[in-house]
Amino acid sequence: MQHLFAAAPAPGLGVDGSVAGLLAGDPLWLKAVKALLVFVLLLLMTLFAIWFERKVVGRMQHRPGPNWHGPWGLLQSLADAFKLIFKEGIMPTRVDKFVYIAAPCMIAIPAFLTFSLIPLGGPVRMFGHDTALQMTDLPVGALALLAFASIGVYGIALGGWSSGSTYPMLGGLRSAAQLISYEIAMGLSFVAVFLYAGTVSTSAIVYQQETGWYVWLLPVSFIVYSIAMVGETNRAPFDMAEAEGELVAGFNTEYSSMRFGLFFLGEYINMINVSAISTTLFLGGWQAPWPLSRWEAANTGYWTLLWFFTKVLLVMFFFVWLRGSLPRVRYDQFMALGWKVMVPISLVWIVLVGTARVLNNTTDMSTREVMLWMGIPILALMVIYLLWPAKKPGLDEFDMSGDPDWDSDVIEPSSVVIPATPGYPIPPLNLKVPPSPVRKADHNVIS
Repeated sequence: MQHLFAAAPAPGLGVDGSVAGLLAGDPLWLKAVKALLVFVLLLLMTLFAIWFERKVVGRMQHRPGPNWHGPWGLLQSLADAFKLIFKEGIMPTRVDKFVYIAAPCMIAIPAFLTFSLIPLGGPVRMFGHDTALQMTDLPVGALALLAFASIGVYGIALGGWSSGSTYPMLGGLRSAAQLISYEIAMGLSFVAVFLYAGTVSTSAIVYQQETGWYVWLLPVSFIVYSIAMVGETNRAPFDMAEAEGELVAGFNTEYSSMRFGLFFLGEYINMINVSAISTTLFLGGWQAPWPLSRWEAANTGYWTLLWFFTKVLLVMFFFVWLRGSLPRVRYDQFMALGWKVMVPISLVWIVLVGTARVLNNTTDMSTREVMLWMGIPILALMVIYLLWPAKKPGLDEFDMSGDPDWDSDVIEPSSVVIPATPGYPIPPLNLKVPPSPVRKADHNVIS
């Protein structure tokens, strides 16, 4: 057994650290085994993610969470999966049948494809072959990740449209607008990583972080990505596409049985995917954290799997922590955050990172010196902005209807008109709702 799962004698890395050349030597049967392992791994991780979320939220709300099926309730997710499989599939009469059936598949399939580009570990020796713990390594792997994430929204939008119902349609449109807004911010957060890594290959980006994780070098990109990945996966507090209080259940209102289960599966696999992407681009991938990285064997063999999945679990905890802590935001606030805050900040940050890279390449300044000389003025401007006194609305901004006897100590609600915020009208405080007109038939019944 030791010769099957032993550390590779040679790294087999390319010039930039990619493992494409190493994976090219994999026989067809080994690629099939890897594909099967990735499929089974994602299914098991989905079951674990559902149990993990219910347990953590239960603890936050002083509840036990799943504790009946299996040890510590671990089999509760499996029981729910079997329940969905054996439930009757109900199809409304007004649906577009082909699109209605295809939509759940369109969200689940790209979710599985995304994980095939993630480097789960470093070079190893598996079944007598030198390979890497990665299914495939494309030269533009990170761009392919964005493409797969974009395809997934078609399943949500078409599922809502094909249902022939109002609330699913609104949920699908919200999801499409959400993707357009936060896909841009997510893509811009990748640009800074590409500038510093000098490559778009996912395995090479992990290798470039051997001397330091990009979460410390590119903190703004990490924060923007952390917010964008929550909006990208329709997770609370940004779950606008399935807001129960507004849209019944959103885009999946008319779905049942395993068709609904595919939407559920795709959502949790996407949560695992964006956590794995965050680990790969910003948290060093399968690289061991300090001080474990000082151990020579920490970044070799199958130890790398442990570091990778530990980081993924921590990012998934961030998802669950947000869901159990924050209420759902208003839709216009959510869209304003994407277009008016995250996109401009990302553009300015890319300019700063590009300037830092030029200074690194054209001068003798180190990365630390560049960050020091550029960071101090930026930090000073931020402090000045935060400490600058904000203008507060005075009493003269309120319309007191020309009342000369108005007392400043007593404000009558009927005499105060609050200025409306641009884009969000506020009704007056003395609003009187007119009585509903009585229909003629009702009037005859009453009389």
